[in-house]
Amino acid sequence: MKVYRVRGEVLVAVCDSDIVGMTFREGDLKIEVKEEFYGTREVGEEEVKRALKQATIANITGEKAVRFAIEIGVIDEENILRIGECLHAQMVII
Repeated sequence: MKVYRVRGEVLVAVCDSDIVGMTFREGDLKIEVKEEFYGTREVGEEEVKRALKQATIANITGEKAVRFAIEIGVIDEENILRIGECLHAQMVII
């Protein structure tokens, strides 16, 4: 997980640790799970939950991360993308 604070926004990038460095494709869609963006810090569910609840923007990638975001009410299940074998969701507070 990595947290960015930019011009009053809090962007949280979280992914499953086992997919860092991988690329997934589905038709014209492609997602690269880069360490530079998602970070190198592994954190527990409570820290992810706190960060996502404070986020104004979130990028959530991977089966476990997306399912957890649904469980805590940050993402609606019908708004998930499947890119190849990878689940991905984004959240923006307007």
